[in-house]
Amino acid sequence: MTHAHAVIWLDHRSARVVSFSLEASDTVEIESARDDQRLHRKSGIPGSGHAEDDRHLFEQVVAALDDVPAILIAGPGTAKKAFVQHLEAKHPDIARRVVGVETLDHPTHGELLAFGRTFFKRVDRLGLAPG
Repeated sequence: MTHAHAVIWLDHRSARVVSFSLEASDTVEIESARDDQRLHRKSGIPGSGHAEDDRHLFEQVVAALDDVPAILIAGPGTAKKAFVQHLEAKHPDIARRVVGVETLDHPTHGELLAFGRTFFKRVDRLGLAPG
């Protein structure tokens, strides 16, 4: 079933895609296949000290979107921005459906769904959703 909206919560280790309409919702949970997500900077070692973005995780999120027309991306750190850049480079049609990027810590499923519903009520009322 294709829903009207989706909220994606992600960090560098996992993602949750909650697709929803007025009466129903579906959730897909995705874990990164990487063994170690922590990278510490050591003195005298070249490099930024940051792990590369997990493109495989990003592609799994893309696969879970199911032609949802309006997408909100949320998360606690830089993964959400990296995901938007990935969409712009690899999936511009999906990038055009992103209506917001919000900072959000680690919500429960219910909190994430409520956050998405509140956000999209405002977007729908203002007529900002794509389509």
